[in-house]
Amino acid sequence: MSLLGSDEPPAVDVVNADGSSCAVLVCDHASNRIPRRLGTLGVGAHELGDHIAWDVGAADVARRLCAHLDAPLVLSGYSRLVIDCNRPLCSAESIVEQSAGVPVPGNRGLSANERENRRNALFGPYHAAITRILDDRSQRPTLLLSIHSFTPVLNGRPRPWHIGVSYLRKREFAALMRRALAQSVDIFVGDNEPYPIEDHVDYTIPVHGEGRGLPSAMIEIRQDGIDTAAGAAAWAARLANAYSLIEAEALRLFPPS
Repeated sequence: MSLLGSDEPPAVDVVNADGSSCAVLVCDHASNRIPRRLGTLGVGAHELGDHIAWDVGAADVARRLCAHLDAPLVLSGYSRLVIDCNRPLCSAESIVEQSAGVPVPGNRGLSANERENRRNALFGPYHAAITRILDDRSQRPTLLLSIHSFTPVLNGRPRPWHIGVSYLRKREFAALMRRALAQSVDIFVGDNEPYPIEDHVDYTIPVHGEGRGLPSAMIEIRQDGIDTAAGAAAWAARLANAYSLIEAEALRLFPPS
C-alpha cells in the first residue's frame, strides 16, 4: 500500500528547476506534514509545530532566496519525524522513536517493510530530485547551499549565533560565505556552528556536495530571526547579498571540471 494518498502533496517540491544562478538550494526539513495514513505519529499539535518536526522558517527563507538568486530549489515535502532526509539510512536518527525527549509512538516497532516504504515514498524521491537537478547542470559551475534553522536555546543554554555556516572537509566555500555574512556587524556568524557536518550524521552535503566535488555549505539560521514573514524576508535578502559578494571568487576557486 502506498504511503501517500493520490490527493496528498508530493514527497518533494522542485521550484525554478531551470534557474540561471550558479547556486542550487535545498531544504531538507522544509515541512512538518505527516502522511494521512500515519495520523500524527502520536505526537501532539504543539510538538508538530516545533523544531522536532521541521526547521521552522527554513522553507520560507529558501523560497525567498530562490527568487532573489533565480536559483533552483528542492524542498522536502514531509516531516523529519516520518523520515529524516538529512540522515543516512543506516543512522538511528533516520526514523526516530523520540526527539528532544518527545516520544514518537508511531515510529516504534516498525517492520522492515514499513521502513522501506517510508524510504521509497519520501527519502528516495527527495534525493532523486536533487540528483536530477545536479545531473542536468553537470556542465555548469554549481555551488550547493543547504538551508536549515536552529533553536535559540538548547538544553537550557542560549545559542549566541544568529546564523552559522557549516562544512565537511572542504571549508573554502563556507569560509567565503561566512566572511561575507560577517561584514554585517550586527550579527554573530558561527563557523561550523551550531552544527558541523559529519559523514555519520548528515547525508545531503556529503553525498550531493562533496560526493560530487561541488563547493557546498550548510546554512543554519536561528529560528527567532525567521519565525515571521518579515524576518524570513530580511534574512533571505541578507543571504542573497552575501552570496552575490562571493560568487565570482567561489567560482574562481572551484572551476568546473
